[in-house]
Amino acid sequence: MMPLTSNTPKPLLPVMDKPLLQYHIENLRKADITQIVINHCYLGEQIEDYFKDGRHLGVNIQWSAEEHALETAGGIKQALPLLGNDPFLVINSDIWTDISFEKWTHSPQIEQLHLKNRLAHLVLVPNPEQNTGGDFALENNLVLNKAQDMWTFSGVSLLSPALFQACDTQKPQGLAPLLRKAADRKLVSGEIYQGHWQDIGTPERLNQLELQLKNSHQSDSQAKSADT
Repeated sequence: MMPLTSNTPKPLLPVMDKPLLQYHIENLRKADITQIVINHCYLGEQIEDYFKDGRHLGVNIQWSAEEHALETAGGIKQALPLLGNDPFLVINSDIWTDISFEKWTHSPQIEQLHLKNRLAHLVLVPNPEQNTGGDFALENNLVLNKAQDMWTFSGVSLLSPALFQACDTQKPQGLAPLLRKAADRKLVSGEIYQGHWQDIGTPERLNQLELQLKNSHQSDSQAKSADT
């Protein structure tokens, strides 16, 4: 995302005059999910300074600062004392999606994680042009590492703390290897989401999202004007 992130962390990059991360926080609040843990490293103090404890957005934010980048699994491992012993929802900060999180508060997937029948539940999306080969397959609601039809992992998941038992504290570790091992044991469920999702990995994709949201906002405004 350089040069945009030379002085600004990616979660604070503005989309329609609002930080990318704020969209996630507001969507969680709409679902009455108000206890939020945010881990950060690069320029993370800017994120804390901007959102503080989250009270002005109707949520309670706890922070897990990393001295050095721990990657996704390593960051979650460090944050586990703040997350507790129950399954939790994880959302990558560098995506944009209109996924509704209401159902995650009471869902069969959460129950399966509580019962230890699963270690993770993944939201998969159609493959974007930057990931045409996909990440995982899905058959009978079980995530597989390989099959004829592959899908992209959206960065939205329900995870059990047990998934991270083998992680070393304070060591960088990616999430994908843990998910693949669990998938081989048939311990990962999944679902397909066909709605709006975008990986904001380049300035061009950030600009594309801005344009899409502006067009959507204009269409909504015109529809309201027509109704009145």
